[in-house]
Amino acid sequence: MLERFFGLAENGTDIRREFLAGLTTFLTMAYIVVVNPSILSDTGMDWGAVFVATCLAAALGSLIMGLYANYPFGLAPGMGLNAYFTYGVVLGMGIAWQTALGAVFLSGILFLIISVLPIREWLINAIPMSLKMAISAGIGFFLAIIALKNAGVVVNSDATLVTLGDLTAPPTLLAMLGFVIMVALSYRKIPGAVLIGILAVSILGVPFGVAEFDGVVSLPPDPSPTFMQMDIAGALELGLISVVLVFLFVDLFDSTGTLVGLSHRAGFLDKDGRIGRLRNALVADSGASIGGAVLGTSTTTTYIESAAGVNAGGRTGLTAVVIAGLFLLSLFFLPLVSAIPGYATAPALLFVACMMVRGLAELDWDDITDTAPAVVTAIAMPLTYSIADGMGLGFITYVLGKTLAGKPGQVHIAVWLIAALFVLRFVFVH
Repeated sequence: MLERFFGLAENGTDIRREFLAGLTTFLTMAYIVVVNPSILSDTGMDWGAVFVATCLAAALGSLIMGLYANYPFGLAPGMGLNAYFTYGVVLGMGIAWQTALGAVFLSGILFLIISVLPIREWLINAIPMSLKMAISAGIGFFLAIIALKNAGVVVNSDATLVTLGDLTAPPTLLAMLGFVIMVALSYRKIPGAVLIGILAVSILGVPFGVAEFDGVVSLPPDPSPTFMQMDIAGALELGLISVVLVFLFVDLFDSTGTLVGLSHRAGFLDKDGRIGRLRNALVADSGASIGGAVLGTSTTTTYIESAAGVNAGGRTGLTAVVIAGLFLLSLFFLPLVSAIPGYATAPALLFVACMMVRGLAELDWDDITDTAPAVVTAIAMPLTYSIADGMGLGFITYVLGKTLAGKPGQVHIAVWLIAALFVLRFVFVH
């Protein structure tokens, strides 16, 4: 039944590989079940209820992605969007969190309409191959800086923005050890290299006193304080329309970049750079945002950490179904899930980053009007700490570069439209 439904043999995979890929992605995403409640609770939302909402939203989104779109991508409440929800909207603008949830719900509805109609699919498939390769590589660099930061290798500096951290700190040493374990095992073609590395350094952290296991099983908290609490009427007020649009645009461009990058890494792009079943994936993404708002969390979106599972061999929706199942199990295993430390998942993200940046090798380096926007896209993502902002700078550079070079005919009308939307975003959102 699984073979027929997911097309396992057709995609060169099997149940064992899909399960391993799902477990690998879940472990790199598991931090969100603790981090998201910590961020949203600053608004006054109940921590336990947001924990439940986070697990259920991730399970719902991943399940839709697996069963409806048949892609191995996991979904969960998005980092960045949850910070904007808390510190930009609720605390920054003084808006009640119930109203902010209403804005997330409305943005999800708009997102779904755009996804069902051919508009968004047309936009994504019109992106030139050079920018698609750059988006994939840029996400790799973005993963790399997140990984290095989580590992303590890179830290903040007021003088130089970033600088080298304390390489003698036990978490940093364990993170670097985990990375070289993954590299060595992968070279030896040992299945589950990333997962073995994560588990190995997690266990090693216990005697060093940097990892704790405070139990395994616990009952889920009460979800009612945030469930169905969104204030849609309040979010429809004229002054909050801009908030709805910000949620929409950031999710639109972030998820677009993530889907393109992951699809390239998994080999889902055809020779023309198009993504099959794209509309199904977009519907899954937008449907998850709506469901997440109902459950009581900020915007749910496709996770770039899914690249870890793709690298482990995940090729079908069965991987996403496994991710969904593990998020549901997390409801009862909060002590165990929260025990996987950041320094253990950081090397997994860095390892995946190394795999993704090779997309730049496929560029036509003889055409500077292709390569320059691609390089801008790739380096801007980590340096602005935003997939969407990196894409925006790349698209604008592409359109203006091609036009001033006398080749405006090579720019698809959809690319002009995307660049114009990014200009509006930079002018009015920032």
